[in-house]
This record gives sequence, structure tokens and C-alpha cells, in this order.
Amino acid sequence: MATTGTRQAPDTAATAAALAKSAGIRSSGASGSVAEAVRKPAGYGLPCAKCRLYYAADLDQCPTCHHKERVSPVVPRLPARPPQAAPPPVHDSAAVEREREEFLRQFKSQLQEVHDEVMNATDPVCTLGGHEGGPANAEVCRACHDHLQERLDVCEAALHLDLKEAAQIIYDAVWADPSDPTKTYQNAANALLAEIRKRAGVSLVNPFQPLQH
Repeated sequence: MATTGTRQAPDTAATAAALAKSAGIRSSGASGSVAEAVRKPAGYGLPCAKCRLYYAADLDQCPTCHHKERVSPVVPRLPARPPQAAPPPVHDSAAVEREREEFLRQFKSQLQEVHDEVMNATDPVCTLGGHEGGPANAEVCRACHDHLQERLDVCEAALHLDLKEAAQIIYDAVWADPSDPTKTYQNAANALLAEIRKRAGVSLVNPFQPLQH
């Protein structure tokens, strides 16, 4: 029996040591699991200032390039608000109505004055002068008068035909067709009239009707 007692003592000590070790392992595992359960997942923070990699916010350095600085956040600049304009003053409706009536009255008065001047205006008087019995009313505008005067000056210049040029025109017309002596004077007159009309700018076709005597 004594021998048996001495054999059981070491077994009891070994068993106690194993139980203690097992209890220590379990306690350490329990504390680790509790720490992991308490730890919350961290989101991504600002990117790395060197490689621009986004990494977890709870890490002290970039896992790629091991740089410890992050990009500094850029604060957006809000545009300055323009100063608000002062609200327009509120006008008195009665005063506005009085101003409108006064404006209409003045406008109608000016319009009536212009109308009276047009209706009472005298007929335009000729400014060329040289009238017998005082100035006469002008029945032709200045532009038409200047145009007619220009045409008259051209016709007058055509009548101032040089004597030698007229004689040469008649001579050429007479000897152009000497076959019929009865038409000598007629040919000369036609040639002279044609030259005068040409210089005066008158059409060769006679637009005038002969006067009744």
C-alpha cells in the first residue's frame, strides 16, 4: 500500500500542473478574444502624402512606402456673399399718378403747339429773287430746280457751237452724198442738228409734238 501511495503523488502533482497551465492558456485566450471584440474596425483616413495611398486611420505609417505623413485636408473656400442691395423705396401711388398726369399734360401741350405751327405755316417763298411785284411762292423744290438748271446749262453750251466747227459739219454733210443736189441743204441741216442734240445730251428720237399754229 505504501508503494501505491508513493506512485500516486507524482501523478497528482503533474495533474495539478497541467490543470494550472490549461487554466492560464484559457485565461489568456479569453482576454485576447475580449480585446479583439472590444476593438472597433477603423475606416480609411487621408491618403499618404508620398504615394497617395488611402490606408486605415489607426495606422501610424503607410503600409506601402512607410511614409508617416498624410495629405493635409484642403478646406474649400466659399465665395464671399455679395452685399445685398437695399430694397427699392416704396413710392406713393398718389404722387406717381400726379407725376404721370403732369407729364401727359405737358406732352399734349407740346404736340398741340407743333400741330398749330404746321397748320399755320406759310407757303415757302422763292429765294432766287428777281420777281415782279414781290416774292412768289416756291412750287418746285431746290433739288428739282438744280437738276433742271444743270440740264439747261448743258443745252446752252451745245448751242454755243463754234463757227468753224459748224462750217466743217455742213461741208462734210454736203460732200458726203453729192449724187442728189436737191438734198444738199437738207443733209447739211440734219448733220448740224444731230451734232447739237448730241452735245446737249438730247435723244435723237424727237419726243416733242409740233405746236399747233
